[in-house]
Amino acid sequence: MNAFETQKKQIVETAHELVRKGYLMATGGNLSLRIPGQDAFAITPSNYDYMKMAPGDVCILDFNLTMIDGHLKPSVESAMHGAVYQARADVNAIVHTHQAYVSALTLIRTPIPALFDEQARFLGRSVDIIPYGPSGTGLLKNTVAKHVKNHNNAFMMQNHGALVFGHDMERAVHNVEILEKCALAYLLAICSERKISRIPLAVREVAFARLRTDQKKIELGEEVKSGE
Repeated sequence: MNAFETQKKQIVETAHELVRKGYLMATGGNLSLRIPGQDAFAITPSNYDYMKMAPGDVCILDFNLTMIDGHLKPSVESAMHGAVYQARADVNAIVHTHQAYVSALTLIRTPIPALFDEQARFLGRSVDIIPYGPSGTGLLKNTVAKHVKNHNNAFMMQNHGALVFGHDMERAVHNVEILEKCALAYLLAICSERKISRIPLAVREVAFARLRTDQKKIELGEEVKSGE
């Protein structure tokens, strides 16, 4: 068995799940998993049909983007994924999608404030806009690496899409779904042209403190249940 078979299978299964749920479309987006105990990660290949993807198609790269295992060209966003793993020791899974409602907010450069309890608990204090950088460039990689240090788990890249983290892939997928719910609700609220309420600041900070507690556990190598 391939040494990275577990991570490769999980990436393929997750990609198929995200396609079925409508979060991944065509060949857009990418997802990755940190390789435990190594400065390396598994990532989807570039411009490849997710529903045709098999575990053997997934690429394994080190943080210098040297190919460790695989036969296809890795995602053009590989440098961005590697930069996030180096900037955030609590992140073990990354999902980048072009999901519709989040993408709409990126076009009007509108961050999502703390609207719901579960949003603050799992995504962070807000969902911020990361300034535009062309796909696959060093500019985008460096801009992302700078902005993700605020410990939030979801971001919106201007004129691009969503960037979502988790301490494992299951949590990352849940966070993708929470983000899209928040984006849709916020867009509808904006369209109403009425005042939009937010959760109380104290509640937001308590929820975010719980998220930070989880993140610190991950940084120390302790287990955190995905549903907590």
